[in-house]
Amino acid sequence: MRYILALDQGTTSSRAMLFDHSGAVVALEQAEFTQIFPQPGWVEHDAQEIWQSQLKTAQKCLKKILNKPQDQYLPGSAAPDLVISSTPEILAIGITNQRETTVLWDRQTGQPLANAIVWQDRRTAGRCDELREKGFSDVIRQKTGLVLDAYFSATKLEWLLDNIPGARARADKGELAFGTMDSWLIWNLTGGKAHVTDASNASRTLLFNIHTMQWDDELLALFNIPPSVLPKVVPSSGLVGVSDDSLLGSRLPIAGIAGDQQAATFGQVCLKPGMAKNTYGTGCFMLMNTGTQSVASQHKLLSTVGWQLDVNGKRATTYCLEGSVFMGGATIQWLRDGLQIIDSAAEVQALAESVPDSGDVYLVPAFTGLGTPNWDPYARGAMLGLTRGTTRAHIARAALEAIALQSADVFTAMSQDAGVGLKELRVDGGASANDLLMQMQANFSGVPVVRPKVTQTTALGAAYLAGLAVGFWSGVDDIAGQWQIDRCFEPQISPDLRAAKLARWHKALARAGDWAEE
Repeated sequence: MRYILALDQGTTSSRAMLFDHSGAVVALEQAEFTQIFPQPGWVEHDAQEIWQSQLKTAQKCLKKILNKPQDQYLPGSAAPDLVISSTPEILAIGITNQRETTVLWDRQTGQPLANAIVWQDRRTAGRCDELREKGFSDVIRQKTGLVLDAYFSATKLEWLLDNIPGARARADKGELAFGTMDSWLIWNLTGGKAHVTDASNASRTLLFNIHTMQWDDELLALFNIPPSVLPKVVPSSGLVGVSDDSLLGSRLPIAGIAGDQQAATFGQVCLKPGMAKNTYGTGCFMLMNTGTQSVASQHKLLSTVGWQLDVNGKRATTYCLEGSVFMGGATIQWLRDGLQIIDSAAEVQALAESVPDSGDVYLVPAFTGLGTPNWDPYARGAMLGLTRGTTRAHIARAALEAIALQSADVFTAMSQDAGVGLKELRVDGGASANDLLMQMQANFSGVPVVRPKVTQTTALGAAYLAGLAVGFWSGVDDIAGQWQIDRCFEPQISPDLRAAKLARWHKALARAGDWAEE
């Protein structure tokens, strides 16, 4: 058997998976890492901890199938059962990653200069306000397809350069490197030989022109970013480097890169214009394929690069419309770790099903602001409708409803931008296994919600991109035929009840808006 190794570096955990030619997962390892909250609205990660967690999950994944006697051992291993074989069974590595999270490191030592600033971080909201007041919103949207928001990488990188002593001077000298998590992992995997990112990740920085497909000099000047820190932009599918043989037992080609939501869209084989998916991870991210043209949204959606492939020697770019919900599965984590009303995320469905409804309780999980279509960095979490009869079960149900209601708003905006009613919504990610949540999504969106048999579509998309580059799959038609339905959830409430529920939700949103002081 031959396999593709997919590295799925997420916001709360790092995962490694091995996929066979049928697209089935044959091995999986996962490791959570530390979430750092220095002050309200700030979110950080230790980039070195992320690298180590990703490396260890990859090593453990390989051990499950590559266990032949060999001279090459895992670093730090002492037992024969930790042997890695350097046989050619692993054809390539595909990488997918949390997007926008910003790392700045020393090119010589490979050490980060500070913690990574996570996509959820709101510390640069004031800087975005300043640029907005100066009238830069339109040019940024025209060039990048994005709204001017602290969500994206540019102001995070600018903040690091301005707040780390000596960083800006060192960057000007070419001593520092910037990257999102894909760049950081590839740098480490190749021993510092490759400083690259793909077009899908580059398109999330506010520094990349999605029409020229180049880093944009005007935007770099606007955000005070020296070009010397930037990675080279490469196609999403294609050989970009090889792993150091001391890490994974042999030199493995790195051949696929995509931001997590673009990878999930590819893994869901939404390969034709008008096809849409929603991923339920830390946040919820809905993407619709718009084909070879970037579509400008009229409803505060993002226009973004989906992926870029080499086709007959030419780079072919697919674009998407995207809606971003900041708190998806992280809302359930908050029930577990913050409120401590559940011991594990798996408990939430049974708890929520123990009551027939939320008791008119609405949870607005705007812990780090609101994304699409509100784009309010100053919104904060709120719980409304509490009475003496409210129980933790009502709160759990309201939390699930909040995830589905946020996504329903994105779905409505996407349908309006598309100009046609979308016929279905494909779903994936960890929380898509929650049947109650998926039924809520169908009810509030008003269309069938379709869950595939393989829900690890983020990693699968990265594997597909890598496998296409090395000939493991012959083309997109080869992978499209692998997608299979697990379950379809049909809407079960009337249009009038749906409208009333959404109206109540929008009233709750208004209460939570514009709350935080700058």
